[in-house]
Amino acid sequence: MTLIVETGAADPGAESYASTADADAFLFARGITLWGILATVDKEAALRRATDYMQQVYRDRWYGNRSTRTQGLDWPRWLVPMKDVPGGYGSVPAYYPITCIPNEVKNACILLAFKAAAGDLAPDVQPQVASESVGSISVSYIPGARQTVRYQSIDHLLALLLRDGGSGSIAALLRA
Repeated sequence: MTLIVETGAADPGAESYASTADADAFLFARGITLWGILATVDKEAALRRATDYMQQVYRDRWYGNRSTRTQGLDWPRWLVPMKDVPGGYGSVPAYYPITCIPNEVKNACILLAFKAAAGDLAPDVQPQVASESVGSISVSYIPGARQTVRYQSIDHLLALLLRDGGSGSIAALLRA
């Protein structure tokens, strides 16, 4: 099945923020050659899984609002401030065009797809190991240690597009 890439048209059937050609060029330019040995069908599946992951993890954290009710993915969006560029009016920032998929979103999708090609991006959380020994090898974890994987490079890449700046640790407080 051919990958349906979101171009900014708010396609209800969109499955990915990046194409295999986008991923090939981006990863090759960074010397990540393992991606090149994958079959196209495997690259497409990894891009779908990466986009699914982004939908699950970042959906409530993006700035702005979805462009339409029927679009398949979270982007394109409107009222997303361009925090790191001059423009706008006075203290009002410039905004991304309503048909824009920022390069940061595409690139994050590609980087996550590379990780997804190697395994599950959101594996089930296992009980926390306090101490384990197998022969002479011993493993123990700090109490309260994080049990889930956090892709810090992706959070940093998307930071300007996320309400919490990519940290994932800030919660909105509401007064009663």
